[in-house]
Formats: sequence, structure tokens, C-alpha cells
Amino acid sequence: MEQLINIAIDGPAGAGKSTVAREVASRLGFVYIDTGAMYRALTYEALRHQADVHNEEAVMNLLKQMQITLGSEADTGLVLVNGKDVTEEIRFSEVTGNVSYIARHEQVRMEMVRKQQELAKANRTVMDGRDIGTAVLPEAEVKIFLTASVEERARRRHEEQLQKGMPSDYESLITEIAERDRIDSEREVAPLRKAEDAIEVDSTNMTAEEVIESILEIVGKKAS
Repeated sequence: MEQLINIAIDGPAGAGKSTVAREVASRLGFVYIDTGAMYRALTYEALRHQADVHNEEAVMNLLKQMQITLGSEADTGLVLVNGKDVTEEIRFSEVTGNVSYIARHEQVRMEMVRKQQELAKANRTVMDGRDIGTAVLPEAEVKIFLTASVEERARRRHEEQLQKGMPSDYESLITEIAERDRIDSEREVAPLRKAEDAIEVDSTNMTAEEVIESILEIVGKKAS
């Protein structure tokens, strides 16, 4: 496993990338980098400061003043902005509804990619997002494209929100996720797409454990 440096996991919103990537990293002893959380953290700050999410200059000004810290030995899902824990806040529905607009800005993506590539150079990593295998780490040794039907992704998000005591409407989530797919796939800068050398894993009818085992098997074959 020593020769493997980076594992890229891409896919649409709600495919379970973060859950799977975090566990794969844990079992391999790799560092997990949640790139989506970085964009969510910036979106949260933009909304908190009442900045126009469509105004690239305003968003970039916020990004330049932010320090985003991901994870710790005790909690790999931890997200800090300027030292403040925003792990729960970045999952609020208002953030989810605006994060794709933030991620469309070219300068924002360029700066985020720079930060992500620096993290990957220093560690053996599992990194998940929309454009890891195509734009952030095109030389990654293992590339996975994790997907699921819109209905299944909406169902998972619906159950997750209800478990957290958050209001949730299944039909609205279907519409919201389909719209995020459209925005992410049609954006001019680093759109969501499967890398030519990525292996697709459709998790629609799979448990999280089955997806994790499938990816670990792919990694194992690559290592051997």
C-alpha cells in the first residue's frame, strides 16, 4: 500500500462520497480530505456575512480572510472556520441550496484547488468532491466515480435530516438534488464528469459497507 499516494472519489451530490471516503481513509491509514466541506464552509461564511453568492469578488474577499481547517485525530469530520466549529452549520439546507453557486466561480475554484493539491502533496490521501480525478488530482493512482439515482440520493438526505431533527421534504429534495446535478455538470470551470480512467460504482442498491468494500477491493488490486 506504500506506493499508493492519492485516491480520488468523485460523484454527484448525495451519493455518499464523504461517508465512504472517510471510512476508506480510516481503514487504509490515509488522510481524508472533504473538499465539499471546504466549499460549504465558504458558502456558510458568505451567507453569514450576507455576501452575494453570485458575486465572485465578494466571495473571494471572504475566502482570502478565511482559515479552513479540516478534521483532527479525534474527529475526521470536524470543520473549523477561523478556529470556530461549523461542522453542523455547513450542513444546513440554506448552505446546501447555495453551495453550487459558490463553486461555479473560477477564482474560487482555482484557490480551493491550490489548497487541496498542497494537502495531497504532503500526505497519502483519500479526497472526495466533484472534480478531483479530472481537475484537482488528475494523476491520482485510484479514481472512483460514485453515483446513485436521484431518488435514492434524495431518500438518503431526507433520512439524514430527519435523524438530525431538521425539517425535510422528500419531493423538494429530489428537485433540489436534480438542480445541483445540472449546475455542477454545466458549469464552465471544472464541471462534474467522470474521468476517463475512473471506475464507476453505482451505490443505488448497495449499503455503505458494500460500497466501502468494493472500493477497498479496487485499491487492493491496484496495489498488487
